[in-house]
Amino acid sequence: MIKDMEDMIKSAANEVFATMLNMSVTFEHPDIQMQDSQTHVAGAVGFTGKFNGVIYLYSNLEFARKMTCCLLGLTDDQIEGNEMINDVVGELTNMHAGHLKSRLSDRGQSCVITIPAVVSGRDFRIEPVSGAERYAVCVRANKNCVLLEMLVKPE
Repeated sequence: MIKDMEDMIKSAANEVFATMLNMSVTFEHPDIQMQDSQTHVAGAVGFTGKFNGVIYLYSNLEFARKMTCCLLGLTDDQIEGNEMINDVVGELTNMHAGHLKSRLSDRGQSCVITIPAVVSGRDFRIEPVSGAERYAVCVRANKNCVLLEMLVKPE
């Protein structure tokens, strides 16, 4: 469907992590195990236009806290509950979605993105509907892994 989507996702991750979190990243095979006994946080931003779908950012709670500290300039003990973490994960997902939206628009494949949503918990999995194409990249930053996933269906 979109032959270089994984490269576009990597480009978004490089830009967002470097600019907003001051972190360099490497990439690994996306079939990492995000289901374990840890609490995970998943941000989601939908998009519609020539293509319809959702962009997800998955992280364990510990690294989501670290990203919150980096983005907001806080120490861990200054984080006041999960609302701050959810806001940061949602905003980071939104930044990735915005980058991808811009790259798609540059190619004449304009789309509109939704507001972010965040879910957290243990042992959950988000499954694509039939007919959706999956693009995924494991982003490694500071020895932590974030999974960026994009599910796309043509209009």
